[in-house]
Amino acid sequence: MDNRKKLLAARRWVIKVGSSLLTDDGAAINGNMIKSLADQLSYQKIHGKEVVLVSSGAVAAGIVKLGLHNRPSALHELQAAAAVGQSDLIRVYEEAFSEMGLKIAQVLLGHDDIAARDRYLNARSTLNTLLALGVIPLVNENDTVATDEIRFGDNDTLAALVANLVDADALLLLTDQEGLMSEDPRYSKNASLIEASDVFSSNLDQIAKDGGGFGRGGMKSKLSAARIASRSGTETIIADGRKENIISKVIAGDNLGTLLSSGRKPESARKQWLASMVRIRGQLTIDTGAIEVLQSSGKSLLPIGVIELTGDFGRGDLVSCIDKNGNEVARGLVNYDFSEAKKIIGLPSSDIQSKLGYGGENELIHRDNLILI
Repeated sequence: MDNRKKLLAARRWVIKVGSSLLTDDGAAINGNMIKSLADQLSYQKIHGKEVVLVSSGAVAAGIVKLGLHNRPSALHELQAAAAVGQSDLIRVYEEAFSEMGLKIAQVLLGHDDIAARDRYLNARSTLNTLLALGVIPLVNENDTVATDEIRFGDNDTLAALVANLVDADALLLLTDQEGLMSEDPRYSKNASLIEASDVFSSNLDQIAKDGGGFGRGGMKSKLSAARIASRSGTETIIADGRKENIISKVIAGDNLGTLLSSGRKPESARKQWLASMVRIRGQLTIDTGAIEVLQSSGKSLLPIGVIELTGDFGRGDLVSCIDKNGNEVARGLVNYDFSEAKKIIGLPSSDIQSKLGYGGENELIHRDNLILI
């Protein structure tokens, strides 16, 4: 079956709307855009679709209301703008969706809601319950309290993590661009739309660029989000949210935007949770043999396969596994803290007790706590 036609069978969607669409490129909250969203989602609900809406725009709306000319750089000013803008944004959503007979529920998520296993499961349960009740969850990052160290970074990433949370069939990233282009259209007249691609194609990394202006997420963040979403087997589409009835047309399988196919079977809920964690405490450089074993056999990472390590991690922290060129190949929860791991890397597991003076796990990272990138 053609990948576009597969979208016809997709029942559960996560749809993310960017700041530039919701705020008229930073001028004001775009009420017409929100009314259009309500109209399109009402139609989809009638036809049996479930939708989670991830909305940007709180900070941008606050910037406008406060009369600021540029996006602040100081964290406390961004948080203030989010607090001011969030109430305005949710009010406009409530009015527009109520007119279409739709119930919405505001869900603010922070990093700790994803990083802590119990809170992750609670967030998953809440979203699934809202969908079962026929309510449209309206998700945003809790910008008023998030810090730079623990923020998701942009709502593209948040949308992908939500897709993992609810096991979405498809993720639609609405932006002010036609989709992912072969070249930067601002500088090249030869730029053309990439209609479809494997989400893990290395060619895409050379094309995707960072964003700017009132939002934080450019095409680079959207590509990263699509790869995160692929862990739950989710297909991702990047499309122009300004096009009339874009949501309905994409869900109907029309050839619009860029389709990034995952080609993966959904991973376990635990491994999706691991993939969602954003605070990496250290790096383990692993040799070629260890990489081959991890990728071909799905086995655990043993100390003998590790060449060097950096960071300040404790037992149970998330670490990244990289090759000799610095490319990430896996990440997982480590069984030893930095000082212990430093003593046993390069050694067979049988030497761990004699080296440390006490017994421990045979693996640096057990396969159940490890995901491939």
